[in-house]
Amino acid sequence: MRNMFGRWLAAVQAYASADDPQSDIAAKVALVIVSNQPFYPLYLHAIAGTAAWPAWLTLLTTPLFASVPLLARRNPFAGRALMVLAGTLNTVFCVKLFGTHSGVELFLIPCALLGALLFRPDERPRSLPLLALPFVSYLLIDSRLGEPVMRVAGANYASLVSINAMSVAALTALIGLLASARMATE
Repeated sequence: MRNMFGRWLAAVQAYASADDPQSDIAAKVALVIVSNQPFYPLYLHAIAGTAAWPAWLTLLTTPLFASVPLLARRNPFAGRALMVLAGTLNTVFCVKLFGTHSGVELFLIPCALLGALLFRPDERPRSLPLLALPFVSYLLIDSRLGEPVMRVAGANYASLVSINAMSVAALTALIGLLASARMATE
């Protein structure tokens, strides 16, 4: 059993690795998101009960995140771009599902951080739209998405904001730790 787990862990680590330092960060962040996505609906169900059924729809974006490491090895810029796009699209989708009162739009913060961090100075002209995407999304989502799919009691929104804020903080810290580890090896 231990040997099988060791082989599985080695395979995941190999899949989450890329030669390019920024692509390696994107790949690792993407797989952390993939590993956490199935738990998010469970958290929301614990908070909001059956009203949280739309949370299961968030799993539709899992293949986007799961493909970041593969794409990053084949085309580093495209893989890193997919990470920013997938994160931003997932966040906008979640805002439609849960509404702005849930605090889910806070996930645009790590998307903006990735848009700034994952691209080298010589890639700036091509990457500026990716950096701008989370900001433009934030400015447009409130007025354009309409009513959220999920409806919960007002008291539950404080819990939703809390869980989303802590998740954003953890994701932002992870990105910082990965980036600082990469900088230390350069």
